[in-house]
Formats: sequence, C-alpha cells, structure tokens
Amino acid sequence: MIHRKQLSLFGLAALTLLAPVAQAHHRSHHTVRVHSDGPDIRSSSVLVLDATNDSVLYSRKADVSAPIASITKLMTVLVVADAGLPLDEPIQLTAEDRIVGKGAPSRLSLGATLTRGDLIHLALMSSENRAAHALGRNYPGGLPAFVNAMNAKARTLGMTSTHFVDPAGLSCDNVATAEDLSKLVMAASQNPVIREYSTDRAYSVRVGRRTLQYRNTDALVSNPGWNIIVQKTGYITEAGRCLVMQAIIQDRPVVIVLLNSVGKNTRVADAVRIRRWMEAKLLIPEHSVDKV
Repeated sequence: MIHRKQLSLFGLAALTLLAPVAQAHHRSHHTVRVHSDGPDIRSSSVLVLDATNDSVLYSRKADVSAPIASITKLMTVLVVADAGLPLDEPIQLTAEDRIVGKGAPSRLSLGATLTRGDLIHLALMSSENRAAHALGRNYPGGLPAFVNAMNAKARTLGMTSTHFVDPAGLSCDNVATAEDLSKLVMAASQNPVIREYSTDRAYSVRVGRRTLQYRNTDALVSNPGWNIIVQKTGYITEAGRCLVMQAIIQDRPVVIVLLNSVGKNTRVADAVRIRRWMEAKLLIPEHSVDKV
C-alpha cells in the first residue's frame, strides 16, 4: 500500500517510465491464433490485448473513434503526473468547477478544500467530475493549457485518433478508439499511484465538518477472483457505459477495452465473458505463458 507521505515524495514521478512504454506501443499489433468463435460481447467496440507482447486476442471495431466519457480521467491524471505537481497541495473548489448538465452531479460542495492527492483519488476511483475539473483548472496556465497538454500526451503515446476538450469526460467531443485506449491503459499501469487509487475499493474525505464516503464505480475491484492492475469506468449518453482495465488473466497482463455497452451491468458482464472465453477457448502459445 502506498501511503500519503510516500506519495508526496513520489510526486507521481514514476511516469518517467512511460517513454519506453509509449515507444513500444507505436509498434503494430500482431494476432495470436484463437478459436474462430469469439466471446459473446455486447459492447459495441472491443479490444483484448496481451500486454506482454502486444498480441491482439480479440478485436471488434477497435479502430472506430467514439466518445469515451470518464475514461478521460486516466489521461487527466497522467498530465497532472507529468507536471510533477505536489499531491499535498490544498485546492479549493470554486464556481468554475460547477459543471451542469448530464452526468454532472457532484457530492463535493463548492468552497470545499481538498488536497490534489484526494482529488486524484476521487477522480480515478469514483469518477468525481468536480475533482477532475479542479485538477485541470489548477494546472499551470489553467484549463486551456491543461487540455492542450492532454492532447499532446495523447500524441506522445501514439493515440492518433484521440481528441480531448475537457478533463472530466462529460463532453461527447472527448473521443478515442479502443486501440488508442489500450495505449492509455498501458501508460497508466506504469504509475503506482494510478494503480492504487483506481483499484481502491473505498475512500473517505473530510469536507468541512462532514466525512464523505466514496466507493469504486467498478464492481470488479471488490471481486476477490479478479486481479486488476488499473481500471476506469465511464458513462455519458453518447458514449454508453465504458470500461477499460489491465488485469492478470492466466498469469499474464491483459488489457480489456469495452466501449458503448448498453445496460448498467453489461460492461462488467462482458469483462467476465472475456475472461471465461480466454480460460476456456484461447490457444496460448507455449512460449508466451507459463504452464499452469
């Protein structure tokens, strides 16, 4: 477990590891041999990737750009990390962080003060929109500079079909392909803070005289049968329900990207179906995984 004192020392500097990751993901994906009958997936766009060698295990409409909702917040935290901004710095929510419209409710009251680390925690784990917006607003140069940095980071990672306009993901103009998001997940998985915060089951923050309890938006993190390294959920009407993750399946890291799932539980059910399909159907080359 990473403690707050350690985090302040890290300053998210672990993302110096991202350069080789970004370079590695400019390589073309290659496909291993799988059964012709793929998993029964209900999400519109799907990518399942073996992160050990960039092998595509399953793909459907993975090159189609679409709204990504709060998956955006992984990029938001990566940009904050690159700036080396202190996690213990207090940030006050202001009227500028009031987001109105679909998917915008927040339990954080305007005027509340939290540390940057708390805002990152809530943005990743509970998809707190005001938290994400405040992170962008308190970036050097403000929100416009932050959005520019998000798009620059996407280019660095080789996310060629990605575009961002806001740090929370409430705009349908935040778009990417499943292929691009696999690169984002791989980059995020290199950071110990993102790994811990995104997979934390619950977290509480003190706001004034109140203590607010938050839970993870991804039910799979509470399932002891899953070993999830990093994850993020997302939802707006235009994007449907989305889920990205890196998890250990059959002793290897596997990236799963699910976009535009219809129904509240479909994305989780799709992830379960992918895992079962891999365990039952996938013909794994002997050299790529240890025998069980």
